[in-house]
Amino acid sequence: MSKLEIPKEVADICKKLEEADFEAYLVGGCVRDILLNREPKDWDITTNAKPEQVQKIFPDSAYENKFGTVAVKTRSENEKLKIIEITTFRIEGKYTDKRHPDEVKFAKTVEEDLSRRDFTINAIAVRVNGKSKMEKGKTETKSIIHYPLSIELTDPFDGQEDTKNKIIKTVGKSSDRFNEDALRMMRAVRFAAELGFDIDKKTEDAITKEAGLIEMIAKERIRDEFTKLVMAPGAMKGIEKLEELGLLKLIMPELREGIGVTQDKHHIYTVWEHNLRALDYTVKKNYSLEVRLAALFHDLGKPKTKAGKSPNSTFYNHEMVSAKMAAKILDRLHFSNSIVEKVIHLVRYHMFYYNVGEVTEAGVRRFLARVGPENIDDFIKIREADRIGSGVPKAVPYKLRHLLFMIDKVKRDPISPKMLKINGNELMEFLKINPSPRVGWILAALLEEVIEDPKRNEKEYLENKTKELNGLSEKELQRLFEKARESKTEFEGEIEKEIKRKYYIK
Repeated sequence: MSKLEIPKEVADICKKLEEADFEAYLVGGCVRDILLNREPKDWDITTNAKPEQVQKIFPDSAYENKFGTVAVKTRSENEKLKIIEITTFRIEGKYTDKRHPDEVKFAKTVEEDLSRRDFTINAIAVRVNGKSKMEKGKTETKSIIHYPLSIELTDPFDGQEDTKNKIIKTVGKSSDRFNEDALRMMRAVRFAAELGFDIDKKTEDAITKEAGLIEMIAKERIRDEFTKLVMAPGAMKGIEKLEELGLLKLIMPELREGIGVTQDKHHIYTVWEHNLRALDYTVKKNYSLEVRLAALFHDLGKPKTKAGKSPNSTFYNHEMVSAKMAAKILDRLHFSNSIVEKVIHLVRYHMFYYNVGEVTEAGVRRFLARVGPENIDDFIKIREADRIGSGVPKAVPYKLRHLLFMIDKVKRDPISPKMLKINGNELMEFLKINPSPRVGWILAALLEEVIEDPKRNEKEYLENKTKELNGLSEKELQRLFEKARESKTEFEGEIEKEIKRKYYIK
């Protein structure tokens, strides 16, 4: 590689540092990504200038930490380049808590700084200007500048060679690096999954030996690293590697319960293999984090609900157990409420039952009312992942295509009380009654009428029906309410029902 392309904002910062007689190096992930011909996600600069010296050169900056990192504001229109971090060369003391250095001291050379980093592929520095002349390259993008690279790369730990050979290896003694920050063990697995690399044998042995240290790491940091792993191209292999190295049992033991658990006639894989293959499908399709997590967790409850011997096992209500287990994992790792709610919802209702000609339009409307029209696409994605994870060749059979047709056909029909032509206030005024559970029961009964036949959603019809319903006793109204609630499950039978239909009727 003879040339390095960097954004003008980064180049200008490096140039100003060099003009002030300081050294400026690109370091870390951006250098690694450049060597791999990948677009860097961020740009980090290290220098021998002290934080207060950096701030004098860049007045529009902030220094609010004890690690020597100054955040320099740019005028970039690119969100990723609005703030560039500059860190003074540093060395670190002991890590008593296995997370943060007890003290940070500034170093004199970039080589000292590189010696504290986690992996050799991240311990390479490139001096952007040095004493060489900056030349503008022939490019259509004016914000990109080319620099000669030939004599400006510092690589004391052979990171280039490890990058070329696709190896994740710690800088120096692996056990020392992991005792400094135990999260590095997960990072090794994540980098392997993200880059398609292998982990060095000595590094793997050290992870296996030191795995217990991961329990000292804040759950939020584990969550962030696990999220990156799930979003990586090699997510399935990454989770397998977590298991192999003894990390998974410490961060997500629930997922391991499916190891070796065989299933029924329609699954050629164990529960563990099935969940991972479902995840792998969502990764290949580049689906969202919520869908990937739901695919990974959708059958967590099968080991706990398994009855009978394979291949005639049943797993009644496993989706409800799976949802509870997923909630426990996500809460423990402090995922946001929005992610928790979405994943639990997808897991809880992933077992919807649909056979062409058997489920009515009203049943489809009840299904939409239950799961939310905005979630339909994601439920279909989970069903696709479930199918491929079971070993079947086709992700979207005719049955699912017909369901999408039916959903499109009824999606404008009323499916919630808010879509009725009469609301709660109007109902109370019409009946001359005060707020009470009775109002909710009547609205539920009216909605059931309209779901059965959308043409009934007319004010005159609903007012007449309201009078009729108000004449019922409290017990009769409650019975109607319960019946309406039960009818919503028409669309959501367990998969065992479908298997029984196939094997005992056909």
